[in-house]
Amino acid sequence: MSAPGIGPRLGAVLVFGSSAAVLVVELVALRLLAPYVGLTMEMNTMVIGIALSAIAFGSWAGGRAADAVAPRRALGPLLALSGVAVAVTPALVRLVGEAGGSTALFVGGACLFVPAALLTAVTPMVTKLMLTDLAVTGTVVGRLSGIGTAGGIAGTVLTGFVLISLVPVSVILIGLGVLLVLTGVLVDASMRDWRRGRRALVASVVVGGSVAGSAAVPSGCDAETRYHCARVVADPARESGRTLVLDGLRHSYVDLDDPEHLDFGYVRAIASVIDTAYPAGEALDAYHLGGGGLSIPSYLRAVRPGSSSVVSEIDPGVVDVDRAWLGAETGDDLRVRVEDGRMGLRRIDTDSRDLVVGDAFGGISVPWHLTTREAIADVERVLRPGGAYVVNMIDHGELAFVRAAVATLAAEFEYVAVAADRRAFDDGTGGNFVAAASDRELDVAAWGERFAGRGNLRPGEQWEIISGAEVTEWVGDAQVLTDDFAPVDQLLTPYARR
Repeated sequence: MSAPGIGPRLGAVLVFGSSAAVLVVELVALRLLAPYVGLTMEMNTMVIGIALSAIAFGSWAGGRAADAVAPRRALGPLLALSGVAVAVTPALVRLVGEAGGSTALFVGGACLFVPAALLTAVTPMVTKLMLTDLAVTGTVVGRLSGIGTAGGIAGTVLTGFVLISLVPVSVILIGLGVLLVLTGVLVDASMRDWRRGRRALVASVVVGGSVAGSAAVPSGCDAETRYHCARVVADPARESGRTLVLDGLRHSYVDLDDPEHLDFGYVRAIASVIDTAYPAGEALDAYHLGGGGLSIPSYLRAVRPGSSSVVSEIDPGVVDVDRAWLGAETGDDLRVRVEDGRMGLRRIDTDSRDLVVGDAFGGISVPWHLTTREAIADVERVLRPGGAYVVNMIDHGELAFVRAAVATLAAEFEYVAVAADRRAFDDGTGGNFVAAASDRELDVAAWGERFAGRGNLRPGEQWEIISGAEVTEWVGDAQVLTDDFAPVDQLLTPYARR
């Protein structure tokens, strides 16, 4: 038998590292693409599918290449080329994304597929180099397979729990690209000779250019949080007005000087039902699922002195943006907990809240686990008798999701009313729907009058409130969502059918 083509330690490191890098690229790709194509279940599924396709192709092509060329000659350039592909990804995606259109998804998919396939091809190359004795084939292949899986786990955990929370996604990809190029150069040098340094020079120039290009292409973010690309946009028509934009979607409007100025229609609808459901000026104990720009907690503080609000906001970066750019002042009367809303809801004492406000979104959809009958039952648990749950939702087309969500509310609460722009009800253009649920009847007429009295309507905007038999007829045979079955993202798609 010939001498081993590669040492077991080096082989293990290369397989572990390349497998980890594939998962880093996959997870970061979701964050990089989100501002341009959104963040939905379908988008997540597509990215995972592209990554798995790349892994399958890379394994097949890498195995074929290992039999066709000398792995010792190909392994270093393969790693360096994958590093270049990873490093140029931020610049390419952002250049195309800023131009708009579906091209961003195509380019982003290619930027994920190419480096993932190249990195996956490392394992069959290393396997070929280490298979010097057929008697231990199973041991070598099984060992490398296990090491590769462990590397994938390490890359997933490192990215999800550490990297994304500490550094921008562009830095992650550029840093990983540089590391892969350097690794490729060192591997190539150890298996060949330093006269091959010309390739290293070319690779270094390309990576350096990608770094400069990524720095020159704006990320479009004031802050890259754990979950979002966050921007704060000044209102040209109102000096103190600010809009919080997360992944390209306008999430909250805040007036730095006047918390009673509410710009978004759905926020005015939420405030109006609160104003009419409780005596004016009465202090309330409120719990908020989702923080955003903290518009409603700040409104309660201003119009109902003595009120207390507890907010569950999953993204600590959004909380930091609120404090740094949107003038948020937390304290004993406004406490923000960085936590998942469903977990935070469980921490609230039974019969301890007069009001629960739901305004949590992942992309354009309410996180599915906050829409189920079990979650709504927990909301009802924390409310005092006569308390109300007010929730903001978005839907379009056949309105399959919002009908199901309202059906779920009606399964737990005796009284449910729904407010939306008339056009959202009628022509399927979609928009925000604000539902109010309680064990007592709410004054729908007063709610509507209060909303109309606020003014500030958009051209053509005309909100309507339905309740009682109208809600029952509108909901129809929509399914009740449960923890066992809540296809929220599918119900929200334009082609959803009830």
